[in-house]
This record gives sequence, structure tokens and C-alpha cells, in this order.
Amino acid sequence: MAFKIGLLGLGTVGTGTAQILLDPQGRHPLLQEIEVYRVGVRSLDKPRLVEMSESLLTTDLESIVTDPHVDIVVEVMGGLEPARSLILKAIANGKHVVTANKAVISRYGDEIFTAANQAGVYVMLEAAVGGGIPVIQPLKQALSVNRIHSVTGIVNGTTNYILSRMQTEGGEFSEILADAQQLGYAEADPTADVDGLDAADKMAILASLAFGGRIKLPEIYCEGISKVSAADIAYAEKLGFTIKLLAIAKQDLPAPEKGTSLQVRVHPTLVPKTHPLASISGVYNAILVEGEPIGQVMFYGRGAGSGPTASAVVSDILNIAAILKSGGDAAKLHPLLSCSHQDYCAIAPMEELVTRFYARFLTRDRPGVIGKLGTSFGNHQVSLESVVQTGIHGELAEIVVVTHDVREGNFRQALDEIRTLDTIDSIPSILRVL
Repeated sequence: MAFKIGLLGLGTVGTGTAQILLDPQGRHPLLQEIEVYRVGVRSLDKPRLVEMSESLLTTDLESIVTDPHVDIVVEVMGGLEPARSLILKAIANGKHVVTANKAVISRYGDEIFTAANQAGVYVMLEAAVGGGIPVIQPLKQALSVNRIHSVTGIVNGTTNYILSRMQTEGGEFSEILADAQQLGYAEADPTADVDGLDAADKMAILASLAFGGRIKLPEIYCEGISKVSAADIAYAEKLGFTIKLLAIAKQDLPAPEKGTSLQVRVHPTLVPKTHPLASISGVYNAILVEGEPIGQVMFYGRGAGSGPTASAVVSDILNIAAILKSGGDAAKLHPLLSCSHQDYCAIAPMEELVTRFYARFLTRDRPGVIGKLGTSFGNHQVSLESVVQTGIHGELAEIVVVTHDVREGNFRQALDEIRTLDTIDSIPSILRVL
């Protein structure tokens, strides 16, 4: 029995997927029973990096998802449409689906998984987060016996590459970004990466799996790295931190009157150099899961690219093929592979977040300015861990503060008061501290 694959897309990831499926020797023997049956492409004339019969190719993508011979539809074309519509049509036609499309899943996952559960088919998405890093299946299976407390990740290679170079070279964001674009590490339009939107898509998926509920993407707080300066990188270094764009999902301890809610957020963060994520540099990704009783587990590897992402895609194909081969009843989805939760997680508002902060102030060089800062912070129950006057810029002094744990709402109120002080010129940087 051969399991027939309908592949939507033959770009970077599609090519890598086809190369694995067409060359199964030395891999799991079940791969020899998987056949690339149809391949949907935008153009039939484009040169290919993988050898396959021209008869497999078609520009009619809908004919693949409705073909009665296709068992598994693999969507690696990217974008929201027509990917979403093709996935839904594949499900309606009783096809299992494997996708690498984090944007479609994070935005339309409720619609897609509801349809899949009703149709009795699987939608697998290991490749949607972290490239080839196996994290989706562990969250569904091996780690599901734990009470997950938090998932913290560096899940965007472009921003990690930029911040890593800013740290090693002392350059500013804009110049490093331009160089990264020239080298192909950043897109021509880098908005999704540098504004944190790509990381938010991925954290929506991870949080949903870790905490057993659907996540509304607009409720994820999202802040990018464009305001991180070389000065902030240097001060973080002196204070024993490195700056990373982190995606964080954390379960608040339940208050008796409020119940449990999640913090789900993406923002640049000062990470202590002793923390496991501090050493993750360049284009690499890492996801740290903390739970009880397991403690800490970290998943690390390349978060993108043809080979790593294709590895995750084919692992999902293999899982589905294994179930079909063992005679799995399509009407009874495997509870550790399907996604069955229906309820939405309650997301805590950012003003309720309790964390530490780093802030950099430019002040007029007058006596008592640090005292006034301290008074304003104290008025709003903000306790300071350190205050450093770092230098003079013309007629302005630069002061850096790091707080103890504080409620974000209180910290913001303190900043509003500080902005009214005649000794304060500006607050060029505010960052959270892990």
C-alpha cells in the first residue's frame, strides 16, 4: 500500500520535502511506502532543484485537494490565501493535512481544527514553529503529562541574528538590518520579523498546545526590536545581560477570586547571561519549557531553511502514514496527535504583568535629578534594584535604572509622572527584564 502525497508548493520547503520523500534510503523504512503523487506549482516553466517527472506537476492546486487518490495534502506554499481555502477544501474532501504555515494556523486554527475534527482527519504542524526543532509533538505527547508553567522561546532567526551582531559588533539596528537583507538573512520587507509578528504567530501555536486552549492572536502583546539601540546592548552587557526577542507564555498562579490566566507576549528582553537562552546566537532558535514535575527542558536548533523545515514536514507525514498503516479508524482520531480543545485561554492584560524593567533616561545635568526619579518611582510602589549615571551627552546626563519585580501598570504610571519633571529630557528606551 502506497500513501499518496499531494504537495502544494515547490519552493524552498517544498523542494526539501520532495528530496527526502524521493530519496528514502537510509531513513525510516515506512518512507518507502510514501509516494509523491501530485505537486502544485505556480509555473510549469520554472527550473527545479529536485528531479521529478513533469507529469506530476500542475498549476491547478484545487485539483490536488479534491483528487480521490490523494491521502495526505502537504501545504508548504505559505501566505494566508489560497493556503487557508485549500486546507479547508482538503479537509472537506477527507484528506489529512500537513502544513508549515504558522500564519494560517495562528489566525484560522479554530476554523481549521474544528473542520478537521468533524471530518475525522489530522492537521499536523510540526514545521510551523522552530523549523526542524521537534517541539510540537513533544508538547502534544511526552510533555503533556506535566503541568506546564511557562514556554519561553527565541523563535525568530532574523531578529536573533540582528541582535547577536549588534552585540558582537556594536552596530545600530538599521545598519545591521540592511546588511542582513543584503546577505539574505532578512526579507526585503522585514516587518513580520523585526516587529515581532512572526514570533507572535509561533507563540500562539506553542501556548495553545502547552496550556490546552485556543489563543486569540490579537490578544498577544507584540513589540519588535527596532527601538533597541547599540547603547542599550552595551548597558545590558555591563549589567550582566544580553538582549533577545523573546516569545513568552506563562501561567499566572490563580488568585482565589480571579481564576487562572495566561501571560502571552513578544518583546525584546534583557536576559541574564546565566540563563539557558542567553547563549543562543545567530539564526538559531531555542524553546525553553518549564513544568512540573519535569523542570526545565530546552529544544535548540535551526529555526528555518529547506532541510530543517522539510525534516519536520516529513516527520508529520510519517506519523499520519503510521496511523493509516496500522488501520487507525479515521472516525476516532488519536488523542495525542489531534487537536481537540475548543475553549479559549484567558489572556491577562499587560498592565497586570509583574516583571523587572530596564529604563534609560536623558536628563538635564542638575543636582537632585536621581532623587526626583527615585521619589516618582516610590510614589507608585516601584522599587529600584540599581541606578547608574553612565555619562554626559552634551548638556544631558544619561541615567540607567533596573527595577525589582513590579506590576507593569504601576511602572507605566511612574513613567507618566517622570515625564512631567522639568529635569527629564526624554526616555529613549524601556525594556523588560527576564
